Amino acid sequence: MVTRHCAAALWLLSFLFAVRVGGQAAQYWFPQAYLPAFHSFQGSKLPYWLLLGSQLVILGIMLRVSWRVGIGATNPRPSLGKYLAWLGAIYFVLSAARLAIGYAEPSAPEWFRAWIPGAFHVVLALFVIVLAGYHLHGRPLKVRL
Repeated sequence: MVTRHCAAALWLLSFLFAVRVGGQAAQYWFPQAYLPAFHSFQGSKLPYWLLLGSQLVILGIMLRVSWRVGIGATNPRPSLGKYLAWLGAIYFVLSAARLAIGYAEPSAPEWFRAWIPGAFHVVLALFVIVLAGYHLHGRPLKVRL
């Protein structure tokens, strides 16, 4: 049961990240009035082509991990889970702090005030934390083809 819940959470977080990537791409190529402005998605000075390429690589990894956990093709490794738990916790705290500083301090640099990328760093941190939970407590599903 743990594996199914972890896989479902990983798929959901992957979907949320895909929506973010797709939303910014839509605003770049086919701007939509109902979406935030393109610059609202941009939390750094990276050129968009580099950001998009990086996001697509991250999304590809997320989808592959979600799929492998879901079909039971990834065996839990508690030692990896401990490492991922620490990494995810640190990433989460830093991402949440970035958002808190951006909200609390209007004169903070724009990087802190860009809430869309900040929120999606929280999504990525949660992905790492859920994956850590799988490695610490999961049991692979039996694959039946």
